[in-house]
Amino acid sequence: MQAKKEFMQKAIELAKESAKNGDYALGAVIVKEDEIIATGTTNLKHENDPTVHAEIVSIRNACKKLNSKYLDGCILYTTHEPCPMCASAAIWAKMKGIVFGAFLEDAKQRQGKNFSWRQIDISCKDILKKGTPKIELVEGFLRDECLKLFDFSQ
Repeated sequence: MQAKKEFMQKAIELAKESAKNGDYALGAVIVKEDEIIATGTTNLKHENDPTVHAEIVSIRNACKKLNSKYLDGCILYTTHEPCPMCASAAIWAKMKGIVFGAFLEDAKQRQGKNFSWRQIDISCKDILKKGTPKIELVEGFLRDECLKLFDFSQ
């Protein structure tokens, strides 16, 4: 699986828009056959729903678009390492791969400064190792650009 800059840049753009709208600076896109089929941002502050992570929103949108509970051949691009819930959702959706920017460790290092983060301390890689089907993973893609998004989050 070859990660593509244009798709992560779209996720970064979505994250910035999310922050401008008063929510967390997290964005995700789902790609199938080199085309973005769905997008999502984290909407926790607006929807008061702990499950509306950017990855979950984009997975829901992709399933609706494809009229399927499975996202075979799809790749999730997200600005931050998916939490256990989001990584598990990618497995259940039978996705092909995940590409993420900033690591869980990056968020932990910024916690308490200008970024508030509640997390289950299990890496995306560890979740994917235990799941079936096996999902390809690209870690730290455009990490430096994704790290800048922490400055947008409140």
